[in-house]
Amino acid sequence: MGEPSEQALDWASSVVGAAVTGATALREGGAPWMLAFADGGKAVLRKSWASDTEIAALRVAVEHDIRAPRLIALGDELMLVSAIAGSSRIPVTAAEHRLRALGAAAAELHAVELAPTKDLPLRHQSIELTDFTAWRRRADATPLLLAAEKAIAGRSEPPSAPVFLHGDLWQGNTMWLDDEFIAVIDWDCAGVGHPGVDLGSLRCDVAVTFGVEAADVVLEGWQERAGRAAHAMPYWDVVAALSTPP
Repeated sequence: MGEPSEQALDWASSVVGAAVTGATALREGGAPWMLAFADGGKAVLRKSWASDTEIAALRVAVEHDIRAPRLIALGDELMLVSAIAGSSRIPVTAAEHRLRALGAAAAELHAVELAPTKDLPLRHQSIELTDFTAWRRRADATPLLLAAEKAIAGRSEPPSAPVFLHGDLWQGNTMWLDDEFIAVIDWDCAGVGHPGVDLGSLRCDVAVTFGVEAADVVLEGWQERAGRAAHAMPYWDVVAALSTPP
């Protein structure tokens, strides 16, 4: 689905009350699309294949004033959300204040305690619907990944009151303007669970991008914002490493 259909554009136009003047693909030449309107406004048109989860997450974000897009309207397998200024482009070099801001952004989500629901289920790892274990079997995973599997096999998940989770938290799902954190985007993997799910994912991402020391700065940012220590991070770091393509 490289271009939005005329019907989708007509629907978006009717919702906003202005003609669509442009549609820019935001991911690999396809959905979602940034729409420009004749009145000068912008909005993002998304396919709503995971809409129940994403809608529930965006409603929690509104209720708790979390920095995220706002839901504008729902259509036939489509959703229109507010445009977020800035870019999700990952910088070439790490800036300490940016790493701390990433950790603090995660802590903002985790300040919200929630019970699991049908639309925001209990999550035990990032991108939970992807079977990374089967992927490792097909891809002939490295001995280190297989050792990581063995390290947590049979271990109970560390206990925690369930908190609001993004479920796919990495740098590419954050928006920045002039190096200032603006919002977290793409909420289709959201749920509730241990904060280590998101924090481990974020730490893994910056460690791969910038080095292991960067992960510690993210952790410091989380703890400063949360006002408490993060627990069981060795466990969640391994879970995060196992929640990546082999």
